Amino acid sequence: MGKDTLSVEKHGPGVRTRVLLLTSLSLIIAGTMVSSLYVVRFKLRQRVGKMMEEDLRHSLEAFQGIKARRRSALERENTLLSLLPTLKALMTTQDQRTIADGAVDFWKTSGNDLFALADAEGRVITADAPGIQDADDLKRDLQAILADHSTHYLFSKGRLYEYSQRPIYFGSEGSGTILGFVISGYAVDHRFLLEVGSGAGAEAMFLTGKTIAVSTLTKEQQSELEPHLDSLQANGQSNTRLGRQRYLIIGTDLPDGGRTSLRLVVMKSFQRAESAEQEINSLILIAGLLAIIPGVSLMLLLANMVTRPLESLAAGVKAFGEGNLSYDLPAGGTQEVRYLSRVFFEMRDEIQKKNRALLESERLATIGRMASSVSHDLRHYLAAVYANAEFLASLNISADERVELLEEIRMAVYGTTDMLDSLLIFGNTGTALQRAPIAMTSLVERTVTLVRSHPDADRVVIRMEAAEGNTMASLDAKQVERAVYNLLLNACQSARESETLREVSVLVSSDESTVSVSITDSGSGVAEGIRESLFDPFVSQGKQKGTGLGLTLASSVAREHGGEVQLVHSEPGATEFRLTVLRSLPEETALVPSSHPPSTVVL
Repeated sequence: MGKDTLSVEKHGPGVRTRVLLLTSLSLIIAGTMVSSLYVVRFKLRQRVGKMMEEDLRHSLEAFQGIKARRRSALERENTLLSLLPTLKALMTTQDQRTIADGAVDFWKTSGNDLFALADAEGRVITADAPGIQDADDLKRDLQAILADHSTHYLFSKGRLYEYSQRPIYFGSEGSGTILGFVISGYAVDHRFLLEVGSGAGAEAMFLTGKTIAVSTLTKEQQSELEPHLDSLQANGQSNTRLGRQRYLIIGTDLPDGGRTSLRLVVMKSFQRAESAEQEINSLILIAGLLAIIPGVSLMLLLANMVTRPLESLAAGVKAFGEGNLSYDLPAGGTQEVRYLSRVFFEMRDEIQKKNRALLESERLATIGRMASSVSHDLRHYLAAVYANAEFLASLNISADERVELLEEIRMAVYGTTDMLDSLLIFGNTGTALQRAPIAMTSLVERTVTLVRSHPDADRVVIRMEAAEGNTMASLDAKQVERAVYNLLLNACQSARESETLREVSVLVSSDESTVSVSITDSGSGVAEGIRESLFDPFVSQGKQKGTGLGLTLASSVAREHGGEVQLVHSEPGATEFRLTVLRSLPEETALVPSSHPPSTVVL
């Protein structure tokens, strides 16, 4: 690997491009081959699963058809037996021994697997079935379910029967007397299940609860299936592995099983489908490998024809990315390469024009936003001054009204001055700072006093606390005071909107290198939509006045002092902003500790 890398570097970008093309082609062919294998496998399994499911459902339908035909035959046969004069004469004897002896001949004549006679009260007198050693157990099991006329299945001594019963009348059915009942049925055995599953080549079984009553599976397969019997009780289809084979299983409950939970399950192996899938996968794999050889040869030829002119074009693109706007683009090569060179040349000129236009539009947009904001606020304040001045000119106003109008003019002038001061300081950020040692505690106390006299701080409780420690820092007092003033005024404006508590808390803290001012208000919090752009110019939401420069100014001043302004957290009732500045720039000397002790001031 190391030698190949050195060889590629030695022969330059042409070799690298060809190696990249060859590698890409190989990866494309390999990816196509793997994708084809996956798609074929998925579609094949989907199709095979659907076909197998259809086959198994046909087996269930075949069982329903066979069951309907056999039950119809049982009904007809029982009807004929119940009309035989000899059977009626036998039942009139009312002697159980005589009836039991005579029933054997009728059983052999019917040819059914199950034959029984019951008296008029429904008590089973005799019951016979091939291979039954003890007829009493068969009579007892039959007696337990005979009263339930919706039951057509009997599970006794590990054998499953489907039966039908018919009353025997003395006289006609409409006006005669019931002498008893004749019961006959057939065994649901291995031979019957083979008939059910033969059409789909499937295995079949009957489950009674969690016991396999009868099945076409071998003893070994039944033993492997026993741990999965719980999953066979659920409706729908499932997959189960027996040995090395995977089976699709579908089952259905038999509602006429009576108190015995009876379920028919059919299952079919995926072995033939998996063998076909492996053959198809092998063919696709061989075809993919054979496609790589001519593909690589063709790519080598194309690489020599295309890559070299493209390398020259790539060098021109790289030069443009590095700022070389006069790099000569290739004029030769294929028609496509020449076309790309011409298009790139036009694009390069167009990008330069667009960049110049974009810078100009951004500059004009910024000036426009600032002018719009300042114009709106100035018009608002000037309108207030103009209107109140007209009112003052009137001779019909009282002294109290005159004082109120003068107060409104004073507030408008104060707002205009406040806005112009913010704009002047914002315009001066980035110039040389006039730093001097000052205690942040005293600076904040002075700012709190100024804010408290502002109309927006009316009815807002401002609490100030200074943590223990030295709060001396080398600051441009005017700028930092303005930054703290803006943060504190914003907090008061937010707190005034609260319907309950109107409170602003100010905390001054410090560590070895920084001094911080944390301002927390009880307002509704900062809107989610402006949190990402909170410190951008002209960003505000829900405020009826202001230029949108307050937080921007505070952030700029903090950065110039080596710190920052952060929105620590914001939620209804508790929004905290924190302004942090360095005690001194790295080139400045250490500051003298403050002579003012820490204090707590409640305003």
